[in-house]
Amino acid sequence: MTDEADPKGLIRESYRIEGISTGECRSIFVDWALSLGPAMTPPAAIALLIARYAAANPGHPMNAVLSDGLEAPPEARRRGGRAARVAG
Repeated sequence: MTDEADPKGLIRESYRIEGISTGECRSIFVDWALSLGPAMTPPAAIALLIARYAAANPGHPMNAVLSDGLEAPPEARRRGGRAARVAG
């Protein structure tokens, strides 16, 4: 059975790792985001995963990472000066 919200089981497994750090959860989240298929949008999948795991795992760092994933990205700003003209 394929889980559309967590196709590789990365989020599920992160909740099973004792002592996992926030940085490790962020890394897993990026891998998860890259593996998410077209069947589900990231916000819908994140909401489903929060509903599935957060209440049963209070204080787990993945809860904060998933919640952060629902926030709107910061507004893009133009960089001026030399940094805008020189490719980095």
